[in-house]
Amino acid sequence: MKDLLQNHINKEIPFLNQKKLLLAVSGGLDSMVLLHLFQELKFDIAIAHCNFQLRGVESFGDQKFIQEYADANAVPIYVTQFDTEAFAKDYKLSTQVAARVLRYNWFYELLENENFDYILTAHHADDNLETFLINFTRGTGLEGLTGIPVQNDKIIRPLLFLTRNEIDNYAKEHDIRWREDSSNASDKYVRNKIRHHLIPILKELNPNFISSFLKTESYLQQSQSMVEDAASMVYQQVAHEEEDQIHFDLKKLMQLPNYQSYLYQWLKEYGFTAWDDIYDLVDGQSGKQVFATDYRLLKDRDFIIVCPVKQIEISEEFYITENQTEVNVPLKLSISKADDILIDSNTVIFVDADQLVYPLVLRKWKTGDVFIPLGMGGKSKKVSKLFKDEKLSLIEKENIWILCSGEQIVWVVGIRADNRFRTVNTTKNILKIELI
Repeated sequence: MKDLLQNHINKEIPFLNQKKLLLAVSGGLDSMVLLHLFQELKFDIAIAHCNFQLRGVESFGDQKFIQEYADANAVPIYVTQFDTEAFAKDYKLSTQVAARVLRYNWFYELLENENFDYILTAHHADDNLETFLINFTRGTGLEGLTGIPVQNDKIIRPLLFLTRNEIDNYAKEHDIRWREDSSNASDKYVRNKIRHHLIPILKELNPNFISSFLKTESYLQQSQSMVEDAASMVYQQVAHEEEDQIHFDLKKLMQLPNYQSYLYQWLKEYGFTAWDDIYDLVDGQSGKQVFATDYRLLKDRDFIIVCPVKQIEISEEFYITENQTEVNVPLKLSISKADDILIDSNTVIFVDADQLVYPLVLRKWKTGDVFIPLGMGGKSKKVSKLFKDEKLSLIEKENIWILCSGEQIVWVVGIRADNRFRTVNTTKNILKIELI
């Protein structure tokens, strides 16, 4: 098996050679075989062991076992302990999810702090099958049926081509000791139910079931690759990017025979999960939104727009003092005295400094805001009507800031100045305010 693994590495994951590797070792059969194989292959390795403190004395027995093995074999080791149940309770996670979060966060810390190149785990073909069946029973798309990837960022799973039976035989042939996790015998978890009851039936129906599954998985992965290629090509036709936004043209989108599938491929990486709501957005009213943790999807006339969830609250205000010469938050402004009166533009205004009441205030626009636009003959106008005339999108409106002096608007920033603060021939103190 040692030669088989080396050949597999050379063919499928050659970048592991000559690298510094961190092996996730629980003390169980799979991880001890992983450790033994990479020792035999003379890789530069170290052990990372997590004590989740979920099985009382047994958990500390695992820790002691790994520590003694590392000492006896002169393998560098890193050990940590987690109060997993407390973490799960605090963050409202299942115990399994909490353990996964804690484990991988720590692994990545070690990766960075100790200069490891990759993290290796001992997942094998049977684990892959179990994950496939779990996703299948819960309902999933094609991606959920492609199994555990060999590589996910810095996490590598070099034993995925081996079955549990092959790993068990190797351990017995080489007298490898390991620790049995008592929780593996329990049917408390879905994975164990599938492992203990469903998979034995499948193997009884087809003794070569694992081999057949690996072939099927390979075909599904190839199909997923084609889907991703097609989604990428169509994306170029339907979407255009503007700064931190993506605009999907609804007219072009609706011409696609399977537009829902394309939306799924394009949006899944942004954390969206409410797919029925997203698909309904296509025919929804302008202004309707669907939220993920960090992003939102907005229907705006002829487009669906993806953009980050803004961190600045609508009610938040920022103050500018009389002697202040620059503003960096929430947008960048340069403020300076001027000798000449130049023509105002979208990004620069000249105002009569003596008409200003400090502190000036930068805030988001509000429904009902009214100002007197420069060059409009002294007539008042609602800011919302200005936005309509300028044909601003909903997101563009949300990003507009208002510069105020007391209760009066000085500037709808980047669009139009207010007539009340304009400079005239008798103006003595001219202030230049520029949007950078």
